[in-house]
Amino acid sequence: MATEETLNGMLKKYTGAQLFFLTCMRVIIGWHFLYEGYVKVTGEGWSSAGYLNAAPGPFAGIFSTLGHSAWMVGGINIIMSWGLTLIGLALILGLFTRTALVGAAVFLFLFYITNPPWIGVQFMAGEGSYMIVNKNLVEFSAALVLLAFPSGQIWGFDRLFVKQ
Repeated sequence: MATEETLNGMLKKYTGAQLFFLTCMRVIIGWHFLYEGYVKVTGEGWSSAGYLNAAPGPFAGIFSTLGHSAWMVGGINIIMSWGLTLIGLALILGLFTRTALVGAAVFLFLFYITNPPWIGVQFMAGEGSYMIVNKNLVEFSAALVLLAFPSGQIWGFDRLFVKQ
């Protein structure tokens, strides 16, 4: 846990614009997660089974096995819908930011390997051929960058947990 003095020293190293755009990146990623989770929580009949069963690439067998197990799909559905929603809300509010960013990075890594953009892998509909980099890898990288900065303590409820 940072102290107020340490946080103020860190804040002086960066311009207001730099701190603002770091916070904007956190909130934008949060919005993406919150929206994806909300759609799954409120959507009738949403299931991860179709996505898991259609997963291409070297890990397709693992994901297909998960997608064919009713109890695993039920657990994955709960983890996906509520995990995305809670991570998104935490990132937007700047509350438990580091934990939320680790959760976001885990989800994004799993999305990346579930539908990799690698040469020779048949892609799911809606995604193009990017050879290595896709939107999941970009957002994963942004989450890792945010882990290096206490953006929730700059503008967010994490500020409440800074020792005075």
